[in-house]
Amino acid sequence: MFRSFCHSEKGMKLSHFYCVLVQFLVSTWPSNHVKMYCDECFAAPYYTFVHEATSAPHVLYYDYIVIGGGTSGCPLAATLSQGASVLVLERGGSPYGNPKIMNVANFSDSLSDTSPNSASQQFISDDGVYNARARVLGGGSALNAGFYTHASVDFVRKAGWNPEFVDESYAWVENKVAFEPPMLQWQSAVRDGLIEVGVLPYNGFTYDHIHGTKVGGSIFDKYGIPWSRPRAYGVVFEDSSGLKHWAYLGRSSKNEIIISAGAIGSPQLLMLSGIGPANHLQAHGISVVVDQPMVGQGMADNPMNLLFIPSPLPVEVSLIQVVGITKFDSFIETASGLSFAYSWVHQFIRKYELHLNGTGQPSAMTAEAMYRAIETLNSLVTETLQGGVILEKVIGPVSTGELKLRTTNPHDNPSVKFNYFKEPEDLNRCVQGMRTIIVVNSRAFSEFRHKDMPVQALIDLMVNLPVNLRPRHFSTAISLEQFCTDTVMTIWHYHGGCQFRKVVDNDYKVLGVDKLRVIDGSTFIDSPGTNPQATVMMLGRYMGRRILYERLVPGRK
Repeated sequence: MFRSFCHSEKGMKLSHFYCVLVQFLVSTWPSNHVKMYCDECFAAPYYTFVHEATSAPHVLYYDYIVIGGGTSGCPLAATLSQGASVLVLERGGSPYGNPKIMNVANFSDSLSDTSPNSASQQFISDDGVYNARARVLGGGSALNAGFYTHASVDFVRKAGWNPEFVDESYAWVENKVAFEPPMLQWQSAVRDGLIEVGVLPYNGFTYDHIHGTKVGGSIFDKYGIPWSRPRAYGVVFEDSSGLKHWAYLGRSSKNEIIISAGAIGSPQLLMLSGIGPANHLQAHGISVVVDQPMVGQGMADNPMNLLFIPSPLPVEVSLIQVVGITKFDSFIETASGLSFAYSWVHQFIRKYELHLNGTGQPSAMTAEAMYRAIETLNSLVTETLQGGVILEKVIGPVSTGELKLRTTNPHDNPSVKFNYFKEPEDLNRCVQGMRTIIVVNSRAFSEFRHKDMPVQALIDLMVNLPVNLRPRHFSTAISLEQFCTDTVMTIWHYHGGCQFRKVVDNDYKVLGVDKLRVIDGSTFIDSPGTNPQATVMMLGRYMGRRILYERLVPGRK
């Protein structure tokens, strides 16, 4: 199941590297104490801890076993390893030297890569929306638009976190991965347009989540014990050759297994391990360890809608740098010059066939509609889209769904339904956000607009693009409510499934099971801030420090 694992002993110190997993694992310890095993490892000449998982011993013992070397698992493991031995298991390969991950211009290509061992494992939610989950060391932060911004003060309060500890943990993360981005023409124009249409005040460059327009950060730089209830004691993982390995916790009462496999992987792993809704597990032939009906519940994905803005002028390649944080709880962001349009036609056809073959159900989009969409794309695409997108994302959201197993194969994607816009509050916020995107008509953005292309033409364009498998309605192009519902997309900020105080307690320990925690975005009730990766990283650091402190100072929290 897991393609890679990394091993660390106490007291490490290594140099800095871009990819998030490696950044956290290499930033504080000596390289001769770290090992990382991968299925398909790209060259990493300076990181001798990177190895094939096939070379791992059959049996291992550690103080902590972290399942998932992603956005939260990495800083968590990095912190724990400063005072304990840690094993990190990651199902994906190494990102080292992978140009699709290491180059900001290839962001869309890495997301749309459907090869068997790609860093992006694609799936279609039961809502008919295309989506993807990370399958690579570094997790979702290796497949990310890079925007780095804090959670709101209210989010921190509701989570029950120590604010001072949170600030210290954010600062630790920022010292490793965050940069102030250079503001070039496109991002500057959208920033100025947001200010012009009243998304105020202008807050300049800041990581803080505050109302108004701001420039945020980027991860891209400028260039043996009696037990009265179930307990976790080990992990079985499989390398690329199909050989199984067993990793067990050492005998200390403080040793634990920590799942950090993300909002899709963590609830899926709990269910496969017998922790979840009893009826559902039994239907798949899984022995029930703990009947926990909330596992897989509360799945939410912040709905995104956008407009493509063709430009008469060449534009720079840019990902998310500017955000408008509106008072009606919709966030406005932008990106430009991405080389995704050329491959989208072919990706759509492949995903359409995958949907038919994988579910046996006809698509909500008819063959005629698909043909029209492909014709529209063929008339527009070039190797690089000259122009960009302006998008709005709904806060929260209020609407939630669920995750269920399709099979008992951990390689297979589970069934996920997010119920986009099920609650009217979400739809109202989308409509207000789309109205704000009329920023494209502002003076600040005028040089990037075709004079003869009104906003309605941009809406009509989006209605004809195959952005999902949802049906189109007669009113899609004239009703913003229907437009939001019919053209909704993911911005990959999905969360939930192992929610705080429902599946895990205040210490992120799985309810009803000893020696097992879940620490990642699957525990979130809402998505923090405008973009969650900073807070997911911070959570890994925050909980790593707490766990290590409790280990080293018994009886204290």
